[in-house]
Amino acid sequence: MTSTLHLATALAALLVAAPAAAQQPAEPAPPATVPAATVPAATDPAATPAKTEEQAIEASWKKGRTMRIQYVRPMDKRGLNVFETTKDPGAEFKGFAMDFGAAFTSQVQNLSHENRATPNLVNGIDANKLQNIGFGFNNSTANAVLHAQLAPGIRVQLTSYLSARHHNETWVKDGYIQIDQSPIDLAPLKMLFEIATVRIGHMEINYGDAHFRRSDNGNALYNPFVGNYIMDAFTTEIGGEVYLKLNGLIAMGSVTAGELRGTVLTPDQRGPSLIGKLGFDRQLNEQVRVRLTGSMYQSKKGMSNTLYGGDRAGSRYYWVMENTTASETANYTSGAINPGFKNRVRAFQLNPFVKARGLEVFGVVERAEGKASAEASERVWKQYAVDTVYRFLPDEAAYLGVRYNKATGTLAGIPGEIAANRWQVGGGWFVTANILAKAEYVTQKFAGYPVSHIRNGGKFNGFMLEGVVGF
Repeated sequence: MTSTLHLATALAALLVAAPAAAQQPAEPAPPATVPAATVPAATDPAATPAKTEEQAIEASWKKGRTMRIQYVRPMDKRGLNVFETTKDPGAEFKGFAMDFGAAFTSQVQNLSHENRATPNLVNGIDANKLQNIGFGFNNSTANAVLHAQLAPGIRVQLTSYLSARHHNETWVKDGYIQIDQSPIDLAPLKMLFEIATVRIGHMEINYGDAHFRRSDNGNALYNPFVGNYIMDAFTTEIGGEVYLKLNGLIAMGSVTAGELRGTVLTPDQRGPSLIGKLGFDRQLNEQVRVRLTGSMYQSKKGMSNTLYGGDRAGSRYYWVMENTTASETANYTSGAINPGFKNRVRAFQLNPFVKARGLEVFGVVERAEGKASAEASERVWKQYAVDTVYRFLPDEAAYLGVRYNKATGTLAGIPGEIAANRWQVGGGWFVTANILAKAEYVTQKFAGYPVSHIRNGGKFNGFMLEGVVGF
């Protein structure tokens, strides 16, 4: 009862604490799949400049600020259910422009965990004894984004993590250039770029659709829940992407270096990653939108592939299933599973998405196989997830949702198949277009781990509150 009271009183405090606790500002403000918010025009002859200004001010906080950069995803509520940027520029080109965006978040956590592992004494300390956790605030996390519009349809983006669970200091997540209009006055090129998009740099790879809905450190406004998926396919790599987008059809091909960091060393042990995506995304009528995509990722050799280990920001569920010698930064993937496909991986992900009025259903069907170089044969992992979200109130300002997520497969050094399944039930309220308050109950269980492993009989559950600001 006391914990429930704590959680109730903490919800309001969370949104106040987040800005204060976040060591620095956060993520950016890009849109491109959704038309930029427009200021209501004074069509009434009686309209006055003062009234028009009032309308603009009201729209800036209810709908989102005016966009200055083309072909970007807004950091506010307009960025919900936006996947790849579309061929709608979303903003008028008015010459060279720079723009800054930010996002930050903080959580109140009240989780408990347990296991049935036998003691494993290491230097007199039981390595299978779980850390004592309870009610409290997590450290706030923050992102910042710099945008520059270089020419019509040509922009660059630089994203930095200002404060993260894994890194307390500022460090760069990505930097790339995106081209949606030909800079060369040549008719064939201009026609091609009416349906083509080119992105080059060090960037978040576009494998699957789940990465568009996940929490990315301080940028958590797109995720209707607090935590990400158990097997979290997210990483950044150096390379290039080419898109073709026509009448709702999407085709993407990408070649990257296959690793998080670039290097010219050990060339015989490294190779490129090939990434592809095909699908369609159509608004069938005013109430119904349907999207279906299939993605492929393949890396035949690499020194350190991080397709399922690239989230350097860390899990939202702090300390769960960690032992008494763990640290917040070193053990930053609490509750998640990394298959450990370090040197070879091939993965496929299918993602259906349907939105009918306020009801949204998003799915993940995934199969991945791979291994580390020391392993004799490849291992297989499968993941399934379903998100069901219902948005209501004017402008869909509030929502309720439930997610079921299951992952099964084999890990190196552990005989037999292991599994984890998770339920997340919660909801949220957009106080403004830039401010979101979330609440979630989560329960997760592990199965198949040997009795000597800390996750044997492991489970955690409890409540989370999260406040997010994005602009």
